[in-house]
Amino acid sequence: MKNKKKTDKLLKNIIALLVAAAFTLVAASGLLDAWDNTVSDVLYQRQQATDGEILVLGIDRKALEELGPMPWPRSVMADVISILNSVEEKPSVIAIDVLYIGESADSDSDAYLAAAAENGRNVVTASAASFGSDIVVSDSSFLVDKRSVQAYDRPYEALENVTATGHINTMADADGVIRHALLYVDVPESGRVQSFSRTIYEKYCEAENLEPAPSPTTKDGFFYIPYTGKSGAYYDYISVADICDGSIPPDFFAGKIVLIGPYAPGLQDEYRTSIDHAVPIYGVEIQANLVDAFRRGFFPQEASQNLQLVALFIISFFMLLFFYDRKILQALAGEVLVCLLALLICHVLYMKGGVVLHVLWIPLFVSVLFVVSVALNYIGAQRERRMVENTFGHYVDPAVMKQLLEQGTSALELGGKIYDIAVLFVDIRGFTTMSETLDPPTVVEIINSYLTLTTQCIMKNHGTLDKFVGDCTMAFWNAPVPQEDSVYLACCAAMDMVEGSKALGEELQRRFGRSVSFGIGVNWGPAVVGNIGAPHRMDYTAIGDTVNTAARLEANAPGGTILISRAVADMLGDRAKVTSLGDSIKLKGKAEGYEILTLDELVR
Repeated sequence: MKNKKKTDKLLKNIIALLVAAAFTLVAASGLLDAWDNTVSDVLYQRQQATDGEILVLGIDRKALEELGPMPWPRSVMADVISILNSVEEKPSVIAIDVLYIGESADSDSDAYLAAAAENGRNVVTASAASFGSDIVVSDSSFLVDKRSVQAYDRPYEALENVTATGHINTMADADGVIRHALLYVDVPESGRVQSFSRTIYEKYCEAENLEPAPSPTTKDGFFYIPYTGKSGAYYDYISVADICDGSIPPDFFAGKIVLIGPYAPGLQDEYRTSIDHAVPIYGVEIQANLVDAFRRGFFPQEASQNLQLVALFIISFFMLLFFYDRKILQALAGEVLVCLLALLICHVLYMKGGVVLHVLWIPLFVSVLFVVSVALNYIGAQRERRMVENTFGHYVDPAVMKQLLEQGTSALELGGKIYDIAVLFVDIRGFTTMSETLDPPTVVEIINSYLTLTTQCIMKNHGTLDKFVGDCTMAFWNAPVPQEDSVYLACCAAMDMVEGSKALGEELQRRFGRSVSFGIGVNWGPAVVGNIGAPHRMDYTAIGDTVNTAARLEANAPGGTILISRAVADMLGDRAKVTSLGDSIKLKGKAEGYEILTLDELVR
């Protein structure tokens, strides 16, 4: 027995290790990344109130209608800059999220824009790199650089000389969602170019005499974006047209960070972001979010992938051991607790420590373990229950066994005879519901106790234990050998079961917090008794209307009640106290007026 327990424990541990390893490999493979990213976005990305220091000037439909379609003459942007800087207290930064590459055909407009930017000394312009694959030779080895800068588009020279410049490159994750920003681009022969948003932030710190916060730690230049607001929701937005026509006075922008960029469908500057997958956000708003992140100094870092995989492996291993043979309510409580705790840890570490974890991994795999374990535990309970039924099903009255042995091989032949028999059915009330809340060993122990009791009562009163049907027991008397007073014996067995169920119920209540009671039906009449079935699978049983009626009496009997037919009551005579229920209970297959009675007492 000890060796078997050790073997079972070792087998459980090996299975848990293999399952945990499988889960870890699935997580490491990236198959769950799309779902995990979606769930993580919901938990981590939250709209927040802003302080109004960042304003967005949109090149929107109104501006396009009043100032004409893009591209505008560069003199238009020069006018906007000049208006914004026309007051004594001008904006801290004017950032233009529009590329002005190379000299235009209108040299006067080019000169005007450069002069307006130089006069304000607060303008940040945009540049952009084009990436491709390139082969890098290093120490006699060849490497493929998939993010090699193939070209770099910068502002025309006169404008670049009088403005700060940052790149506006935006790269989506594999699912097309913007979750990371590129802090810098290493441009051949030009050096490292900071991002547009970082350049804006440093320009703002310079204007406000502030010490810039350190740049975020990056992986290959990328860092996680903690968004502040969705499209049009949290950054004050004004149309460029309202500046040009004087609707908004320039002193409104005093000391502000002003971002100018496309803000209309069709300008090809819309992106799906982690704060809202459904509604695209304009590129200028992404820049506003990034500038806000630099100002707040909040840069979450993704935790080590390997460390998270180790944690997933350990949790999966121990949770599988926890779920094994666990009661369903205990397993459910454990599953909910671990999932909620995992989500809480993810949230707290993100908000307090700036740590980004895989949100989906632990709740998903723990839930999978829970569902599979409950299913396997249920199957195991049903299998053990059938084993118990099969074992007890071999017990028959010695008189029956003796006659079968006397018949020899003829006892194996199919066939039957008509006997007048007393038939008893007994069933546990509420057992199905109870078995769903208990672990398999407890279910088996309870049904063992129940079957032991009913079997003892039947054998004590010389009955034939026919079969177990689920948690229902069937027995009959007066076949295959005649018995004196068979109805009385059947009713004695029924009364013994009711009395025995009281003590059994008290013991089960004390040990498991659950009690049981029996519903019993007894009938008398003719039935076919014999070997019924096929040559390779037969049962010694009774069939017929008498048997069916007894089963229906039991099905309608409340816990602790014995329902009998009028035929049984007449056979008992004055040895029993009964109560007639008339035809208040309708039995399937019986005509109106079929009388049913309760057996209340029996003279012993």
